[in-house]
Amino acid sequence: MAEHRSMQRAALLDAARSLLSEGGTEALTFPALAERTGLARSSVYEYFRSRAAVVEELCEVDFPLWAAEVEAVMAAADGPEGKVEAYVRQQLALVGDRRHRAVVAISASELDAGAREKIRAAHGGLVAIIAEALRDMGHAEPRLAAMLLQGVVDAAVRRIELGAAEDPEAITDAAVTMALRGVRG
Repeated sequence: MAEHRSMQRAALLDAARSLLSEGGTEALTFPALAERTGLARSSVYEYFRSRAAVVEELCEVDFPLWAAEVEAVMAAADGPEGKVEAYVRQQLALVGDRRHRAVVAISASELDAGAREKIRAAHGGLVAIIAEALRDMGHAEPRLAAMLLQGVVDAAVRRIELGAAEDPEAITDAAVTMALRGVRG
């Protein structure tokens, strides 16, 4: 029974990812989740009490995986500047990933305070990863620089997500250039 519930919960989260990446937060409804998974709508409520609860669990499950991918690429990079470049490039490479599209859709939505706090905490983990590389570069204020660097990444993500006139690779290269020039100060 526990295994069946776990499989159903995973199927609901997978359906939620798809709905978010296809249609944003407006598409994430319990009737749509029920339709995608073949469950009765009332059954969806047995797993999640609200849309915010679905969003919170997606953040808990997906964001650590995404952050681990960024951290692994950074660990393989040479030197602090290589880590900064890897940090930017890997996040932008993940823009097309369904998990990332879901996180972007989530962050654009109106969430309750608990869900917002979980997203902030997850982002804080990414900032901590890059702050260490910035500290190794001798940056006077690595945490502040890391937060500003994440702002460059977030702006590049939005540009790519919007389907900007620029090629995603050109956006990535520009973001890397800005990041490296900025952190060198």
